[in-house]
Amino acid sequence: MPDGPKQAPPHVPGFVDYWQAETLRMREALSGPLEDAGEVRHARAQGTSHSHKILLRAQLLGRREGIGQLIAKWIQGARLALLGLLMAALLAGAAAASGALGDGSRSVNVLLALAALLGLNLLAFVFWLASFFVQSGTSGSYLGELWLWLTRKLARGPDAALVPRALVELLGRNNALRWLLGGVSHGVWAVALLSTVLTLLAMLSARRYGFNWETTLLSADTFVSLTAALGWLPSFLGFAVPPEAVVRASNGLHALPESARILWSSWLIGCVVTYGLIPRVLALALALFMGRRNVAAIKLDESLPGYAELRDRLSPLSEKMGTDAPGGPEFQSRIHPQHLGRSEPDQLLLAGIELAPDTPWPPAPLPERIIDLGVIDTRSQRSTLLDRLQQHPPLRLLAVCDARQTPDRGTIALLADLAGLAAQTHILLPVSATTGNAVESRTSTWHDRLSAAGFLPEQRHTDHGEALAWLAGPPQAATDAGAPHVRT
Repeated sequence: MPDGPKQAPPHVPGFVDYWQAETLRMREALSGPLEDAGEVRHARAQGTSHSHKILLRAQLLGRREGIGQLIAKWIQGARLALLGLLMAALLAGAAAASGALGDGSRSVNVLLALAALLGLNLLAFVFWLASFFVQSGTSGSYLGELWLWLTRKLARGPDAALVPRALVELLGRNNALRWLLGGVSHGVWAVALLSTVLTLLAMLSARRYGFNWETTLLSADTFVSLTAALGWLPSFLGFAVPPEAVVRASNGLHALPESARILWSSWLIGCVVTYGLIPRVLALALALFMGRRNVAAIKLDESLPGYAELRDRLSPLSEKMGTDAPGGPEFQSRIHPQHLGRSEPDQLLLAGIELAPDTPWPPAPLPERIIDLGVIDTRSQRSTLLDRLQQHPPLRLLAVCDARQTPDRGTIALLADLAGLAAQTHILLPVSATTGNAVESRTSTWHDRLSAAGFLPEQRHTDHGEALAWLAGPPQAATDAGAPHVRT
């Protein structure tokens, strides 16, 4: 047999792989285990550790069940929700600046304006800091939680609702959820404050504003000290601080020169930048750094329900013989194309599946191109055949079965697994010389169960010559019956 294609480098699990595995774990906990014989076999053959096998199984089942597509759609919806919050933040920041300054018809009370521009932001920032010291069960990032709520509302269907739940569970176990929500919240606040600063610059550049302070209880010395204290830190960034004479003259009883208005404008903008925008940007950088670090440190918790039960199947100490599940229509196997790679064009395989000892083999003289795999009877022979097809997917496979025998669940499951690995699989059920009601009933049962497994009528043959002609046919036969299972 020619050498197979070069093996691809091992896949390094990423965050989406863990997310997909957690979603699948939750789905199986709610709806019951999925039929995964082929996926488990591939995971056992390709996985390097038990955790890797769990992730590989989840990747294959997620591709089959569409979980990967649900995650991709959820990410797209989350981006749209975040974009909506950012647009709202832009408008809110501009509205806050416009409301604080007014239309220029009256003087701006500098302390009230500063409270309007920074009050809510500082209160939210303090809540976020306090959440690290108070076990309240919340992240302290209310805008982040609002974003998560919006993404849940955008999800559709029961499986889609599992995606954000799995994300929260996964990040929460690894202490990354706080930083994700914090990053969203700080990002939205940073955009709002940046919009506020830009709006202040635009309005102060386009209109003439007067500034003053007013009080009934406090003295002018109090405002002098407060203005100097608040302006001390912004002064290191180049923002101006009104001197004492200007502050005392800004009591609303005196007309201020243009230079005083410029000083108050610089002081107001400097306070918003220093005590609002810069802390939010620094907190955003911290949240992104910690979030990325914690996400990169995510490991699979193999002791969780749903993962622990997979150890005996993915990493068994010994092979278990016999039936592992009750029979019945609900356990009917179906073809699940695994799409593990491109099929090999020179692989035309013929195999007999549990044939009677008196069945002549091979059924007819074979062309040189066809590889005879012999009769598959034992469990070890089945495993060897499936492992071979995992490594070298054939272009065509013809499985010969004995229509005189009643098809059991194991045989149908094996045929479904083979059809999932080969590009095209056909079944040969030779017409027996013996006739009778029993033989006809068994033949009818074969066709019913093969149809239920996903085999089309054109994939089933009763004549040796017709079946072997298909198997040895030209390459363009890939477009014939069975094309739904061709790998792409």
